[in-house]
Amino acid sequence: MARVAGRFARVEPRRRARAFVLGLLADLPRKNCWTIAQHAGDASPVGMQHLLGRASWNADQVRDDIRDFVVEHLRDEESVLVVDETGDLKKGTATVGVQRQYTGTAGRIENSQVAVYLVYAAARGHAAIDRALYVPRSWTEDPDRCRSAGIPSGLVFATKPQLAARMVGRALDAGTPARWVAGDEVYGDNPHLRTALEHRRTGYVLAVSSTHPVITHAGKFQAKTLAARIPNRAWQRLSAGSGAKGERYYDWAQVEVHGPAGQPGQWCLMVRRNRRTGELAFYRCFSPRPVPLSELVRVAGRRWTVEETFQASKGLTGLDEHQVRRWTSWHRWVTLAMLAHAFLAVTAAAERRDRPAPNDLIPLTGNEIQHLFAALISPVHDLAHRLRWSHWRRQHQARARLCHYRRQAADLP
Repeated sequence: MARVAGRFARVEPRRRARAFVLGLLADLPRKNCWTIAQHAGDASPVGMQHLLGRASWNADQVRDDIRDFVVEHLRDEESVLVVDETGDLKKGTATVGVQRQYTGTAGRIENSQVAVYLVYAAARGHAAIDRALYVPRSWTEDPDRCRSAGIPSGLVFATKPQLAARMVGRALDAGTPARWVAGDEVYGDNPHLRTALEHRRTGYVLAVSSTHPVITHAGKFQAKTLAARIPNRAWQRLSAGSGAKGERYYDWAQVEVHGPAGQPGQWCLMVRRNRRTGELAFYRCFSPRPVPLSELVRVAGRRWTVEETFQASKGLTGLDEHQVRRWTSWHRWVTLAMLAHAFLAVTAAAERRDRPAPNDLIPLTGNEIQHLFAALISPVHDLAHRLRWSHWRRQHQARARLCHYRRQAADLP
């Protein structure tokens, strides 16, 4: 918390932010302003709501501190910046950015809010270092709706790859040591993102669809057509990294493709084949200088760290449990959740480095560190505090029910 203390002009929001992060790290069954305020010993959630909505502090500055903190402790010259989006299921239409759209969280089109994240994936660990809320065109074309949700005036529609390009550019401009960018088909199929990375001379390994068009010396083909022409001798058995059940071995092959005329570098289509099912996956790859296939495979394997980051951030630090509706509140909640997860990721890396586990124990994980830390900092509140909160919740719910009934009665003919 000392890393971000200077971002709060007054001591009150600084102390409340600390209590908020401790609440995110606590073993609470559900994390929102109510439960976090009760955990902190507050008499009501008003103070936590003020921290997210009206207090004077800049979430983007705290985001920059998180990036510096993560890079300082996990620094790796061969690290990978991974971009991906995740969705939170929401009800209604008033929450910022919400509409019916596809989200991988549900695996289908649902009423949801989607955001793009940038994860710093190094050999010692990984954590999110940037975030961008995806605001659909249905929102940006409705100024009144944007105004009611607190979206800054002048915000224009941006696709997910555009949001990703901005975050990658921001990280590289800040001196983040990373040679590679990885992402799924949403980003690999987008030519503008690939071009932006090539201009920066930053390598990428981006998944693409099976119908993705590729230009070779023999002409233009779909990725799946080129894969069918790869001879058996060209496939290599390589590991994409260790997983929960051991090394993740696949068959890999690459086909040289044409890059921009006159621009130095190595471009190729890389194909991954499941050794058991034969299922294929495709990647567009670029490197400013020639690299072996094993290096591209390593980068492709790092992409899965973003899924682990989402799982840990949601399961341990409440990334998706926010009950906020406005632009500022969303960015503040998500940023503080990223800070809490960065603490776990860095602590886990430090424990593995400084205190190696004996052979009969696995290394300390972020999940185990969260449980231990929550036990150490868990405040003990008396029965009167719990009863006061029970009374406050019931009173608030009674007022809410009365308001709903009055509104329903007013709408009746």
